[in-house]
Amino acid sequence: MDAPLQGGTAPVQDRASRVLVVDDSRLQRHILKVSLKRWGYEILEAESGCEALEICHETEPDMVISDWMMPGMNGLEFCKAFREMERESYGYFILLTSKSEKQEVALGLDNGADDFLTKPVSAAELRARLNAGERILRMERELTEKNRLINSAFQEIQSLYYSIDSDLIEAKKLQQSLVRERFRDFGAAQVSLMLHPSGHVGGDLVGFFPVNATRIGLFSIDVSGHGISSALMTARLAGYLSSTAPEQNIAIEAVSGGGQRPISPAKVIENLNQLVLNEMDTEHYFTLLLADVDLASGRVRMAQAGHPHPLVQRADGTIEQNGPGGLPVGLLPGASYDEFTVTLQPGDRLMIFSDGITECPDPDGNQLNEDGLESVLHRLSDTRGIALLESMIWKLSDFAGGDGDFPDDVSAVLLEYQGFAK
Repeated sequence: MDAPLQGGTAPVQDRASRVLVVDDSRLQRHILKVSLKRWGYEILEAESGCEALEICHETEPDMVISDWMMPGMNGLEFCKAFREMERESYGYFILLTSKSEKQEVALGLDNGADDFLTKPVSAAELRARLNAGERILRMERELTEKNRLINSAFQEIQSLYYSIDSDLIEAKKLQQSLVRERFRDFGAAQVSLMLHPSGHVGGDLVGFFPVNATRIGLFSIDVSGHGISSALMTARLAGYLSSTAPEQNIAIEAVSGGGQRPISPAKVIENLNQLVLNEMDTEHYFTLLLADVDLASGRVRMAQAGHPHPLVQRADGTIEQNGPGGLPVGLLPGASYDEFTVTLQPGDRLMIFSDGITECPDPDGNQLNEDGLESVLHRLSDTRGIALLESMIWKLSDFAGGDGDFPDDVSAVLLEYQGFAK
């Protein structure tokens, strides 16, 4: 049965609100019941606080109208006990009293009463207090329902997050598998790789591929953006510079009569630029440094497409960084790229790296820059191979504040040249 309240107030729920009337006077209970029944409420009654508590344990009333002065447990004690009960929803509590002093009202509020009515009770005033209670209960139930919906949505989002997080962990494993070898000894030189995504997956890719007995290729790629779409781009690019499928590697060509030889790095990047613009539906672009290394002579032929300048550390510790720069791949059709060469002597080493290293910020926002990288390598001049790259990560982490997280992917290729034994 609906409770047709005055003033256009709608019922707070499908059923009529349940009101518990507590008074040791049967006459007073009867007077209240007559009005409550006329207004459409479901009525419960008790003649003492103890009896009222038993009813509350069995059936939760929406509102309570209780006399203050009763033998045994008085209304104030009942109100306090009522508030200590576990309930699914809020219960509105009105105390009936002949007391009008402010300190008595404050005492009732301190013990959990919501409102007061002074005896003898006016029907109009009672109706007004009940309407006020209905509004509060309605707001409480609406808030509870909204919280339930929020919690349900949160649990669904959390479930989706765990699913996505699990997928990203698998994606990280797959991306890390693109760098199958972190170290290889080619006799005249050793190559070490470092790949450290800023999140689960990233847009950096490093690698090497053998061409023939005396030539190897090195590359470092940095795809724009972060996350899954960038990682998918690196996965596709890995296929074009594969070390396990030379026939698919666009930097290698077959020689008539057998064998393979490297294609000009500048030409390879030009072909990649055309391929990305014509065959890939993507908003991503990427920077790249591609190197062709002649292990016999130490001559390294390179082309640069917006990637940081390669770094050469000579055997005596001096460091050189230079290159023509060039446009990133995938921005402009018909872009051309220049080649440049460096010649390594035994004891020299070449490092190709992403800008996640030089642009790594400290806690104040200052970047490491090229000078900072040179300083790190000077301090690590006696460290070799994978140990050098791992030590760089530690140094970079210390520079960034020591938490091991970087705002951008960090990657590098390290070539340490000894030359063929004579």
